[in-house]
Amino acid sequence: MLIKSEQDEIQSFLGDASNTAGGRAERVLFPESAGEVARALAEAAGAGTPVTVAGAGTGIVGGRVPYGGAVLSTARLNRVGEFVRETWGGGRAAAGAGVVLSDFQREAKARGLLYPPDPTEGSCYLGGTVATNASGARTFKYGPTRAYVRALQVALTTGDLLEIRRGELFAGADGSVRLPLGGGRSIEARLPTYTMPATRKHAAGYFTRPGMDLIDLFIGSEGTLGVVTEVELSLLAQPEGVLAGVVFFGDEEPLLAFVREARERSLQTRAESGDGIDARALEYFDGEALNFLRERYPLVPLGAAGAVFFEQETDARTEEALMGAWLGLVEKHDALADESWFGTNEHDRAEMRAFRHALPVMVNEWLARRGQRKVSTDMAVPDAAFPEMLRFYKETLRAGRLAYVIFGHIGDNHVHVNILPRDDAEQAAARATYGRFVERAVSLGGTISAEHGVGKIKREYLRALYGDAALREMAGLKRAFDPACVLGRGNVFPEEFLPAPGGN
Repeated sequence: MLIKSEQDEIQSFLGDASNTAGGRAERVLFPESAGEVARALAEAAGAGTPVTVAGAGTGIVGGRVPYGGAVLSTARLNRVGEFVRETWGGGRAAAGAGVVLSDFQREAKARGLLYPPDPTEGSCYLGGTVATNASGARTFKYGPTRAYVRALQVALTTGDLLEIRRGELFAGADGSVRLPLGGGRSIEARLPTYTMPATRKHAAGYFTRPGMDLIDLFIGSEGTLGVVTEVELSLLAQPEGVLAGVVFFGDEEPLLAFVREARERSLQTRAESGDGIDARALEYFDGEALNFLRERYPLVPLGAAGAVFFEQETDARTEEALMGAWLGLVEKHDALADESWFGTNEHDRAEMRAFRHALPVMVNEWLARRGQRKVSTDMAVPDAAFPEMLRFYKETLRAGRLAYVIFGHIGDNHVHVNILPRDDAEQAAARATYGRFVERAVSLGGTISAEHGVGKIKREYLRALYGDAALREMAGLKRAFDPACVLGRGNVFPEEFLPAPGGN
């Protein structure tokens, strides 16, 4: 196993895309097998050395930033197994934790298969997507990473390698957990008793539900229970075609009505296994976001107060009817139909996706010119609460005279509010405003993190969501899997809930 300890060699492993400062470590480990991972973790536990797992570094909540100890990189766990077609048209494949998501998706596509999870940054590692239960624009139809994980191989700090397959091990109805390790040993614990928010997307804290499949404990656990070394994933058949559109609106009320009906009709189509409107993505841009984008895309209508990007899968039999159905929806809700964009070929869809992804880049460039960092939300709320949440976002920001853009996954009531401070005083005001947004989202039954996880940045907000008693229950579960409490220090839990590394 390669080990690097020179500071100039390990600098790139001391941070992630959150730009969280202060990362430090003594060494970086590069295991090449699951066995090497397990042995490295056992040695660290015996010595009381904290271990931070490093994926590709694309996370934005500081999860990969180490504060001492060792970093364990999954980069060399990058082998992909055979892709297997199954009789129902989909398939499966196994891959190491260090396989790049976009590479895996490209390999699947070449075989006529689709791996649906689509976080914005395709350079992330598969292991990281499992650790964070990653999602993205297509989650509205397909759900998050959890829905595609068939089996996991997980290395524990006890030195054990756990092989767990969906459908084989379950929690008790009373929340009891028992995972056999071999040799007559087992892990025994209890699930936290909190109820998770009733939102379609949720990535804050351990998944918990009486009688749950125990594989789900590790998905979204952010590297605090064990290190995912290999994953077996379900794949779908690649769709024959995709219809895409960017629909502009002169007013927000008809935009929200358009989204509401598109969502309802999509859910109805799925329930009935029909051929009607069934969006796989419903994405939002507010008027401020369009003002940003207009600098690079002059065809954005001057009178647009917002826009919705949608995608719908089609085939030769349904394409014409579905185009007609979407155009009918556009006209019904008073969209700027003549100025909206539609496409069915790959080039047009790529242009629309580029339009969607240009906004975060332009925002970051704007902030860099001012020497500031954005403050970005990741909250989601139940369907009925979304109009109130969106209204609260905008009224609060306008009252505080803060610059902002709002965009994201409106199909799941999950939009990203990017607050754009122009100076240090506004930076402080933005962070205070973020706290108000957390309070309102929780009061409406929402989650403090829909897709980015908790990491180190959102620990106090997790406390606001669940309370101290729930965090103590979570910490008890962690100690059952990581008795020395060396793994993922600082992630998810404030330090007060865990003993010192190597302690009891």
